[in-house]
Amino acid sequence: MSFIKEIARRRTFGIISHPDAGKTTLTEKLLLFGGAIQEAGAVKSNKIKKGATSDFMEIERQRGISVATSVLAFEYNGIKINILDTPGHKDFAEDTFRTLTAVDSVIVVIDVAKGVEEQTEKLVEVCRMRNIPMIVFINKLDREGKDAFDLLDEIEQKLGLTITPLSFPIGMGYDFKGIYNIWERNINLFSGDSRKNIEETIKISDLGSSELNKLVGDKASETLREELELVHGVYPDFDKDEYLHGKLQPVFFGSALNNFGVRELLDCFVEIAPKPRPKQSEERLVKADEKDFTGFVFKIHANMDPNHRDRLAFVKIVSGQFKRNTPYLHVRHGKKLKFSSPNAFFAEKKEIVDVSYPGDIVGLHDTGNFKIGDTLTEGETINYKGIPNFSPEHFRYINNADPLKSKQLFKGIDQLMDEGVAQLFTLELNGRKVIGTVGALQYEVIQYRLEHEYGAKCTYENLNVHKACWVETQDERSEEYQEFLRVKQRYLAKDKQGQLVFLADSAFSLQMTQQKYPKIKFHFTSEFD
Repeated sequence: MSFIKEIARRRTFGIISHPDAGKTTLTEKLLLFGGAIQEAGAVKSNKIKKGATSDFMEIERQRGISVATSVLAFEYNGIKINILDTPGHKDFAEDTFRTLTAVDSVIVVIDVAKGVEEQTEKLVEVCRMRNIPMIVFINKLDREGKDAFDLLDEIEQKLGLTITPLSFPIGMGYDFKGIYNIWERNINLFSGDSRKNIEETIKISDLGSSELNKLVGDKASETLREELELVHGVYPDFDKDEYLHGKLQPVFFGSALNNFGVRELLDCFVEIAPKPRPKQSEERLVKADEKDFTGFVFKIHANMDPNHRDRLAFVKIVSGQFKRNTPYLHVRHGKKLKFSSPNAFFAEKKEIVDVSYPGDIVGLHDTGNFKIGDTLTEGETINYKGIPNFSPEHFRYINNADPLKSKQLFKGIDQLMDEGVAQLFTLELNGRKVIGTVGALQYEVIQYRLEHEYGAKCTYENLNVHKACWVETQDERSEEYQEFLRVKQRYLAKDKQGQLVFLADSAFSLQMTQQKYPKIKFHFTSEFD
């Protein structure tokens, strides 16, 4: 198959939602349709009977939440699909923001009973900023929930989206009869049996026919006709171009747990979702069909296999072909590296691949060469941007609880920080290590992983910091900058990359510092021009 055809058959997308909206379950059902798994693991809110396929870290299995983004690939109707299943929990939002730099489109999952929740709003905002095409999937229709039109209004108002339903529910909760697929003009009847791989689908070209009444009853068919009339009157017709430019979002209804409405979503997705899109680098716009390989690291995962202490760098291929055993330029280090066993993923199963194409995600075994945001090319100096560190919201000193294991502790912290689990700051005054995280739950994850993966123990001490700000100055010798360094010495630290960071202890102190030193810039992300 030609290079251009290989690109055209790839779809790389992320699934985002608030925790518990059914994201991991939906991921699993998509894999089921793709024939990638034979049986789904039932994900119960906090009791996982048989771990969901995409949750492969021990702590995820215990808590029933996804804390790391996992990559899953499968084939469906001749299309190669790459799913990035992201953490829904807000404490792991940073991992999700970074993952969104590697996707070409997104499926947003919304719980029919809870509607649009806070975390969904934040993530959709990031997608809107980047004009990422989105499909909305309203989940858990077999439970009592909000009225379909109320939900659609809420999505428009809270998320600021322009939507068009491509399927519509017939009843809800106890009265749930099925779904009318506007996109394909057929009805999918609900049997409530999640073991059935594919529900029966009945083609209905004329909604006025009595066949509809026979299938769902007089009352339900009458309501459906009225509601569909309203849908056509109120919402715009689907326009693929508008969707691809992030200006129109199709909506599907279903129940992922019961494997219902998922095939409709997948069939439509395969048809309309974008092929690998061009990506902006600091130097130029790079297109997928360019012949030279380029790609960037958007995630690093240590200890995928606890027996082998290995680290994997996840690389999104942007252009060209990535070939095994071929030397590629590591732009930041300025040296060539060769990879003998690049991996393609299926949750925790990995297989070695010889050639990968734009849109694919490959895992490269890493001995410490990579950090998040690194670029690999065939020789050209390109730096992909848009993978910053964000200012953390929680700060704690980290202390060694077992002096005999200090080497293991430092190695563990070093590797976990490279993964982007949290950020490490070293105080200029006394060299003490401070860990900054977006959410408090990450401290538990770090503690757990240090002990179980590195054999090291740590304790934390609270530190009163309001914000971490990256410091930028035009003139390091200026009096103003030197005075700032002297006066604020006890609030200064270096991040892992050696950039200077000001740890402001309150909003007021930050404001006063900004006023007192007008020529110094304080940034809330580590990437600034």
